[in-house]
Amino acid sequence: MADHRTEFLKASWVNVITNVLKIVVEGGLGLAFGSLALVADAAHSVADLLASAVVLIWGRLSFEGPDENHPHGHERVEPLTALFVGGMLVLLGLQLLVDAWQTIQSSPESHYSIYLVAALAFAFADRYFCYWYTKRVNREVQSPGLSALVADSRNDLYTTGAAVVGVAGMAGGFPILDPIAGGLVSLLVIHQGIEVARENVDYLIDSAAPEHVREELREEIRTHEDVHGVHDFTVYHAGTVYEVEFHAEVSADHSFIEAHDIETDLRNTLLSRDDVGDVHIHLDPAGMGEWKDADEKRVSSSAN
Repeated sequence: MADHRTEFLKASWVNVITNVLKIVVEGGLGLAFGSLALVADAAHSVADLLASAVVLIWGRLSFEGPDENHPHGHERVEPLTALFVGGMLVLLGLQLLVDAWQTIQSSPESHYSIYLVAALAFAFADRYFCYWYTKRVNREVQSPGLSALVADSRNDLYTTGAAVVGVAGMAGGFPILDPIAGGLVSLLVIHQGIEVARENVDYLIDSAAPEHVREELREEIRTHEDVHGVHDFTVYHAGTVYEVEFHAEVSADHSFIEAHDIETDLRNTLLSRDDVGDVHIHLDPAGMGEWKDADEKRVSSSAN
């Protein structure tokens, strides 16, 4: 977990630094030569900078263990940061769409220069490196916050591509290509923001785990040699991990110590999975009339 925290911080800082560099280079040259495409792309990166700073500040709290005020840890902090990033993407996409429409209706003055091409080349290299590095780190860390930044960096490549169309239009005498391409890309940004937000809302509202995850966990429980059945079985999101609750049906002839060992074995087995954060087990002995999954009479008669 300590290594994951270190890698998370490195990737977050890479996102912050690369966004700052892109803003300075693209924004400066865009203003100097009157390129709305470059200025808009730089403005996009201002929102990215804010999002990456929030992930850096808030997201690292998710690696903190339980404390007196947070007995279940800080697992929900990261989905909250990713939800913020998703919201920022939606707002940004809407703003870009409005800007594109306003630009189509106006006749802005701009001057083509080879420096604009150099700025775009730098922007592409900057965002691709950030995308590649963050995605590589997140294969191991599995952070929702970093996943949102990966999506954001990928969108940056598309918006920079729109800026290329705009600069090419300036060079060829067709400046209208700039706002048209920007409008299309803004729709992609909005879609990506909605997807990021929707995924992380599930993490925050304790939604049920996917069916295949529930079946995997149920099967792991049932394979224990002392478990005859499972009922009142629930698996739900607790932040980015799952919380598991169930009743395990066991024979009535176990001692207290044996029952304790069964419960410990089940708990340790499930907690060994990276996607399980906590487990709550209730043992139901045969003969109490509480079994729902196995046949109590058959088990009792075989024990006699």
